[in-house]
Amino acid sequence: MLEHFPATLALIGIVVLVSSLLSGWVERTGLPQVAIFLVLGVVLGPFGLGLLDLTLQSPALEVIATLALFLVLFSDAIGVDIGEARRNRRLALYVLGPGTVLPAVLIAAAAWFLLRLSVPASLILGAALASTDPVLLRSLVRRPELPGDARIALRLESGMNDAVLLPIVALSILALQLQSGAATPNVGRRLLGLFVLGPVLGAVIGWTAITFLEQIRRRFGIRRDYESLYALGVAFSAYAAAEAGGGSGFLAAFTAGLVIASLDIELCDCFFDYGEATAEMFLLLTFVAFGASLIWIGVTAVDGRTVAFALLALVMRTAVLLPGLRRAGVSDGSRRLIAWFGPRGLSTLLLVLLAVFAGVPGAERLFAIACLVVLLSVVLHGGGIALFLRRRVDGAPAPASTPLRRPMLPVVEEARAAPAAPAADVPLRITIGELRELWAHRAPVVLVDVRTDRTYRSDGLRAAGAVRLPPEDAVRTARQLGLEQHATLVVYCA
Repeated sequence: MLEHFPATLALIGIVVLVSSLLSGWVERTGLPQVAIFLVLGVVLGPFGLGLLDLTLQSPALEVIATLALFLVLFSDAIGVDIGEARRNRRLALYVLGPGTVLPAVLIAAAAWFLLRLSVPASLILGAALASTDPVLLRSLVRRPELPGDARIALRLESGMNDAVLLPIVALSILALQLQSGAATPNVGRRLLGLFVLGPVLGAVIGWTAITFLEQIRRRFGIRRDYESLYALGVAFSAYAAAEAGGGSGFLAAFTAGLVIASLDIELCDCFFDYGEATAEMFLLLTFVAFGASLIWIGVTAVDGRTVAFALLALVMRTAVLLPGLRRAGVSDGSRRLIAWFGPRGLSTLLLVLLAVFAGVPGAERLFAIACLVVLLSVVLHGGGIALFLRRRVDGAPAPASTPLRRPMLPVVEEARAAPAAPAADVPLRITIGELRELWAHRAPVVLVDVRTDRTYRSDGLRAAGAVRLPPEDAVRTARQLGLEQHATLVVYCA
């Protein structure tokens, strides 16, 4: 439970502000934000100021974990580029099929053999530890120097493998409850709610919400920042409706996100602009809650067998993906990147916590083992991501898309009369013919592509020689490219 609540909020608020100010530095160095927030948890927890102390029996933990898990599933689903997945169908099917299920089964087999766990308990641990963390991977997949096929594979895996692994965890929990006599006799109804009712309700609510949004947007207009809040409202509604009807709220939230991603690209871009930051901040604050005391339970689980299992769990995904991705047509360099960068983090802990909240016997031990693996992964994978980004930033060649710098010539003034000053509410536009005229007179012109990242990735049509300036980070990118300050910038976004 929380003590000294106002002081805790004040401290968290200060750290959020500082973390926001340091976000650029964190992105350049590749230092995992997760590590920063875990340290913050230590500072606020019983080992520090004593303002935050959560145990596995704390009612607040179930609320925090539930919110975090369905936000992870929803934000991952809404971030899926359906067109990209279709274009890379072979890679997507492997990463989300054998590339996800086989490591889960092999980790479960290691847990059964080394830790002497039952088969259902082993499957819970295997499925949870096969989940890769989207928060730790976020800084990596945003880097433009990451190979395209590696970015696609890591984004698809971190964005969708939880939906593949969640049913394994749910079925294993049900099996353990049946063994202990704690499960309700109507198993068929629970299976129907998990695999049918939850996804159907999520799809219906997602489709209905987008339909209403389109109608209101067309007739009256909606502010973009409120559209992102609307998306979060859809997630909450889908989860609540499915849970009230006896279905899986988590799969409902995931399905609603997929429907939004496939039906409304504008809302998805808006969600990335505003809502993703809100969801990500909540997820990082969840790491604060774990970092206060819970995640350090993993240290208490250390013994010879557990350490051996943890090391096997960390390398099992690599052992499966490294040879398997060759058949998916992935280049050797990208295969190594994809196979190594599979950090375990928040998703792993949240999946195991489902067993704890269900009262499964021995779930506390599963959570402790998962915590140990996550701590090792933050060090190994998080440190590896930081080294990769540092090496790429320090040793990267000059961008190939940097435009040629041409001298400013007065002939441009003669070739075209200066246009009248535009009205304050009328944007200055340039035609393709006028652009060609500037090129013909060798004027310094920079063609700038400012489409959102999602639209840019999904459209194979690119203007020749255009400089890519993401709208969320245009100024710093322009400085890195060394663009001519007195050049004419011709900006396009469609």
